Amino acid sequence: MGGEADRPLLPAPVAVAAVDEAGRERIRALTGRSRAGAKLPETIASLNLFLRGWGGYFRTGNAGDKFVEMDRYMAWRLKRLLIKKRGRNLHAGQAGRWTRAWFHDQGLQQLMGTIRYPKAA
Repeated sequence: MGGEADRPLLPAPVAVAAVDEAGRERIRALTGRSRAGAKLPETIASLNLFLRGWGGYFRTGNAGDKFVEMDRYMAWRLKRLLIKKRGRNLHAGQAGRWTRAWFHDQGLQQLMGTIRYPKAA
């Protein structure tokens, strides 16, 4: 009983930290204030390209906590971008409906739930 087959596959902490910071930098670039003039579907499409690659790299293994963290971070960045975009035209309670589920309904790729565990030999 026990052995290597029973151990969860974990990415190296140094690799996770480096890719996490690079991922956050990329999300910041794609959702920065300079993108306030872009339409939301265009912004989501560019984020999805990044997310498919980033999520594909880390989906084999035990990166569930990191995926949840990145999903929250993306939704927060997009919400801040929409608030900046609306400016004075933001209605009361409008920002409250911009949740992770709402962004997912708009087409944003969700990392949570995409983890694949390797098959036992």
